[in-house]
Amino acid sequence: MAGHELSPPPRPEGCELCGRESPLTRHHLIPRSLHGKARYRRRFERVERLTAILWLCHPCHKHIHAVLSERELADHYRSREALMAHPEVGTFVEWLAGKPAGFKPKRAPQRRQGR
Repeated sequence: MAGHELSPPPRPEGCELCGRESPLTRHHLIPRSLHGKARYRRRFERVERLTAILWLCHPCHKHIHAVLSERELADHYRSREALMAHPEVGTFVEWLAGKPAGFKPKRAPQRRQGR
């Protein structure tokens, strides 16, 4: 298998959620911690597990992981559209989009109970 097939998508100029220009991190739409689990190995090809990535700023990335569990991400939020449709994520991203590039929220959201 050629290595380029397993390359992440090219890094954009800005966060793929809020659009702000800032340092970006890779958000695996199928969390890496689940790549070895049989359930996810059956559902997703290796190429998809490794290349389904969004480039996100640190605040957006932290918010997603504070609000959603790894299994919720893999089972229900494997696209930009699905993430933006989540009420807590969409509201946060819309709020953050209006902030300057270097802005960092004071504290991360608290994960909901019952996980």
